[in-house]
Amino acid sequence: MKKGLVVFVVSVFATIATACGQDDSATGSGGDAEPIEIGYFPNLDHAAGIIGIQEGYFEEELGGDNVTFKNFPNGNDFIEALDSGSLDIGYVGPGPVINYFLSGGDVNILSGAANGATLIVSSEDSGIKSLDDFDGKSFCTPGNGCTHNVQLEIMLKELGLESNRVGGTVEHQSRVDPASMMVRFEQGEVDAAAAPEPWGTYLVEELNANVVTEWNQVFLGETLPSVVLVTSEEFMNSHPEQVKAVLAAHQKAVDFAKENEKETLTAVNDLIYELSQTKFSDDVLTKAWGRMNITSDVSGEALQSWADASYELDFLDEKPNLEGLVDTSLIESLSEEKSQ
Repeated sequence: MKKGLVVFVVSVFATIATACGQDDSATGSGGDAEPIEIGYFPNLDHAAGIIGIQEGYFEEELGGDNVTFKNFPNGNDFIEALDSGSLDIGYVGPGPVINYFLSGGDVNILSGAANGATLIVSSEDSGIKSLDDFDGKSFCTPGNGCTHNVQLEIMLKELGLESNRVGGTVEHQSRVDPASMMVRFEQGEVDAAAAPEPWGTYLVEELNANVVTEWNQVFLGETLPSVVLVTSEEFMNSHPEQVKAVLAAHQKAVDFAKENEKETLTAVNDLIYELSQTKFSDDVLTKAWGRMNITSDVSGEALQSWADASYELDFLDEKPNLEGLVDTSLIESLSEEKSQ
């Protein structure tokens, strides 16, 4: 990719990050009911939330309730909004949720939304072809201790390699947003990345990055949720019918996304275009879509294994216990009602 094009792409996705601080709303058919705000990210593995918005499922299920939608640039901002009560329910990665829960935060995982979507890639000239080649090299992730960071570091530790965060020989560059990953790869500032999708695929297709570890070979790759639907226990107890309506819309969106790949990718691309005035290529989106599973299932065992790995890597001070974090009783009851 030419340098000018990289700069253009970065400026485009910087626009997305700026737009993520703004509200984009839609109103249901009622005018007097207490409004509910649903959060999401403009990412490919948030397809269920995006489809729920684009197809009108949330408004349809919430009936006369007012509903607004807010997109977020990262998990920390999402959790802060949930903690302050300015956000009621929404889609986010499991890492921030687990960290918030373990710190005493009020949060419940109601459903899964997607699994997978982590790709380990290296720059074309890095000399990294496998995880064994990371000694003395550098890698970047969106955040220190984030889902993707833990997935890569635990695999490196199994090979006897550790990051410089704990005195090891592998340099970790933290808080690198996906658009900046492209610049750092092109300028030779980083050797590898644990990247969320579709950004990992974008690096491969546009910058000839090497695929070091495919999404289904990454630690917990096929079973760890990359996106979950969460709310606070307080909101769930105070507004059970609204929560149930959101879950019904969510399941409709999951079913639609699983059965209608082309329409789903178009919806995600349209949303990104609305925010940035640019689109991913069909090739990038299609290949990235193949590196994740859209599902409402959520594996509590996989979440606990991820948390244990985070503790083993010294991201957590105490051995984690996630009992009480996952509550899928409502969505399970909806499935039972549907099958009757």
